[in-house]
Amino acid sequence: MIRPDELAEVSHSKPELAILHDVAKAITSSLNLDSILQNIMDKVAAYFRPDTWSLLMTDEEHHELYFAIAVGEAAESLKSVRLRIGEGIAGWVAKYGEPLIVPDVSKDQRFASRIDQVTQWKTSSILCVPLTSKDHVHGVIQLVNVDMKTFGADQFMLLQALADYAAIAIDNAHAVEKIQELTITDDCTGLYNARHLYNTIESELYRSTRFSYEFSVLFLDLDRFKLVNDTYGHLVGSRLLFEIGTTIKSRLRLIDYAFRYGGDEFVVLLPQTNKKSAMVVARRLLELMRNTKFHVGENLDLNVRASLGVAGFPDDAKNAHDLIRCADEMMYTVKNSTRDGIALCGQGLVS
Repeated sequence: MIRPDELAEVSHSKPELAILHDVAKAITSSLNLDSILQNIMDKVAAYFRPDTWSLLMTDEEHHELYFAIAVGEAAESLKSVRLRIGEGIAGWVAKYGEPLIVPDVSKDQRFASRIDQVTQWKTSSILCVPLTSKDHVHGVIQLVNVDMKTFGADQFMLLQALADYAAIAIDNAHAVEKIQELTITDDCTGLYNARHLYNTIESELYRSTRFSYEFSVLFLDLDRFKLVNDTYGHLVGSRLLFEIGTTIKSRLRLIDYAFRYGGDEFVVLLPQTNKKSAMVVARRLLELMRNTKFHVGENLDLNVRASLGVAGFPDDAKNAHDLIRCADEMMYTVKNSTRDGIALCGQGLVS
């Protein structure tokens, strides 16, 4: 891989140096991965002038490639197309991490003709370069129908350097994501922390106000959790918090959020959910706590009950702090009376 500090050792013409300089500047001046990759691919298109070009990214979970960026007459039809790792020229490059130049695809058995069938496009030649970092392939730059008469060693070196820059940008973005995750994630439960709670609610307030949505907040506090720590120790208590947090999150929709607010308190944010629907979720979580024995150690299964408070926007509050306070007060209404129940803001005890 060519690192930025090694590029000066490579001989390029002035246009090539200008391209590398612009891309290096983009990487060092921005953390926006999408804009950096778009910048790189624009430079690739302007210099190599393919009929169509694309950036395919790896979906490691499904072992596939998808078209993250595609430009040309066939671009629209590629949005839903996926290649298996190893399928086609790009799939082969992703699998083996080696660049591939195919001047005539009709003479290469690796070519996936089904893509042309989907796009109604005629592919004559393909250039594919992997985006590789530390022996890991993040994606593939693919150029279709480049003028092979003008493509030589210098051009290949430039394309490889741009691919290396793209891989560096992806690595940087992943590093930033990991750092951000650490700052918004609770160490004990793996859920989001209270700091991220208020940022998320502020975003939801803006979205819901703009589009006239409702959303709800559940405040959940474990009943007599101190007895667990006193009886079994804090290690068991921490393990129990993790099990409960994981279980709560597994019962929510993909658009919902679960937070550890602090101690043995949890908050659930339910976007686009009115209070009536939120009560359905609250009752489901209440029954979950009542009926679940959490495995927290060898031959040790514990059942813990919870008190829940429910509040909704815009009925009960117009800002994040008041909404949390309302749900918190309802939780304490339950805590100071029956425990193991639910209270709804504006109504009081309901279960």
